[in-house]
Amino acid sequence: MKFITGKDRYQVEFYTHCLDETISQDNEVRLIDLFVDSLQLSDYGFEMDFIENLPRRQAGGRPAYHPADLLKLFIYGYLNRMRSSRVLEKECTRNIELMWLMKGLVPDHNTIANFRKDNPKAIRKVFQATVALAKHFELIGGKLLAGDSTKLRAQNSKKNNFNPKKIERHLLYIDNKLSEYNTALANADGDENKKVIQEHINTQNQRKDFYNDLTKQLEETGETQVSTSDPDSRQMITRNNITEVAYSTQTTVDAKYNIPIDYKVTNENDSKAMGGMVRRAKTILKKDDFTLLYDKGYHTGSEFAYANALDVEVIVAIPEVASHAPDMAFDVEHFSYNHYYPKVRK
Repeated sequence: MKFITGKDRYQVEFYTHCLDETISQDNEVRLIDLFVDSLQLSDYGFEMDFIENLPRRQAGGRPAYHPADLLKLFIYGYLNRMRSSRVLEKECTRNIELMWLMKGLVPDHNTIANFRKDNPKAIRKVFQATVALAKHFELIGGKLLAGDSTKLRAQNSKKNNFNPKKIERHLLYIDNKLSEYNTALANADGDENKKVIQEHINTQNQRKDFYNDLTKQLEETGETQVSTSDPDSRQMITRNNITEVAYSTQTTVDAKYNIPIDYKVTNENDSKAMGGMVRRAKTILKKDDFTLLYDKGYHTGSEFAYANALDVEVIVAIPEVASHAPDMAFDVEHFSYNHYYPKVRK
């Protein structure tokens, strides 16, 4: 039986073609390239002249990557679900689309990660520019929108997240251990034993100073918790009653073509997020005659009042009643209001 065979890897080709010919005219990378090149990046907050502003003795090193090239790489990764800077670095060496888009450049993963970390506001403005572009081409209906959130786990374990009660428990434990060590030190025989016990006491005192500093930080900032590895993250409910140290990404999507028009990364739960989402949607659409849909997690009276003040219609699912009457037939949802009051005869 005959099979399809490939080319001989060692066969010399007598014809050549340029890289541009390998990318189809309707490939998305051409749109990314055109879109980024149409932006005046300095207006969005990207640093464009920091090399020129360096002292002459510092400006003689390797030139920096242009923000436009790193932005193109970032957008390509977003569209193709490649968030890891190491993955993007690897793709630059083997992905022919990225070879074309980056013109053969291969930024280091640290360069890619630092670009994303140092330019959050500028990248957000670029996202807003894509929304404006979609509005221009009538891809956003602006009549019906929906808001929801996604919980993203932070690089911070639960043991490195603290609140006042947790700190108090640690301090109580340390005080008990110090009391035990001080008693042992008073009864110890020999310099070697006393030295070992004193080292334990010094260790516990250092831990006590650490927790006292955390307490002071909470008092000064007015926060209810603090994370030591990822300072902006907070412990929150992710599903059912399971908690994680995470971020909450609030997103608003237009119903016409399911295009996201707004997002914001916060460290708060959904109960206090609806008002801000409504306000930003009104600013983006530049009108208030639209409807926003939310699930029951956003059902909060103060947020309803804020949306009403903005004159925007919101529809929010009503949370289920957590408790029931002894006989469920007497639950409040089974009753209807009767406005008729008959006269009572004396």
